[in-house]
Amino acid sequence: MGILSGNPQNEPMHYGEVFSLWSFLLVSKGYVAGYQTHLNHAGDDDLHKLLEESINQCQQEIKQVEAILKENGVGLPPAPPERPKACLEDIPVGARIQDPEIAASLSMNISVGLVTCSQVIGQSIREDIAMMFGQFHTQKATLGGKVLRLNKEKGWLIPPPLHHNKLENC
Repeated sequence: MGILSGNPQNEPMHYGEVFSLWSFLLVSKGYVAGYQTHLNHAGDDDLHKLLEESINQCQQEIKQVEAILKENGVGLPPAPPERPKACLEDIPVGARIQDPEIAASLSMNISVGLVTCSQVIGQSIREDIAMMFGQFHTQKATLGGKVLRLNKEKGWLIPPPLHHNKLENC
């Protein structure tokens, strides 16, 4: 048997996997802090629920990635402090992050996460890492669908100019 056969947990991680997992962990910890801040600004109940779901999803991903990095003796990136809860009415109107802005930010973060998961899957030689990020990708795609639906229902989605094929008009 070669070094890259058998139980994936016994295989070493290559430098790309280490860097990708460490970077993913750092960004995920930042997302949790950002979403906690957005919770304080969100006025829409549906958006609030999606932010909470996003936080829970990130925290689950953080636990899984931390476990692999620890098992392989890799130091973990720092985490920003937990954000305190605040009352929406205590935030001055001009300083509030508006619900459509929060939803757009959440959509963008999910989009970036999907690309990142695909990149990690593509560079992984350890099957357990590739499978884990495949699971993350599926969860992010599902969450992204929920955010898209919310953006459409609330009228927050700003589509780019729509293309109409001129050949159809002939």
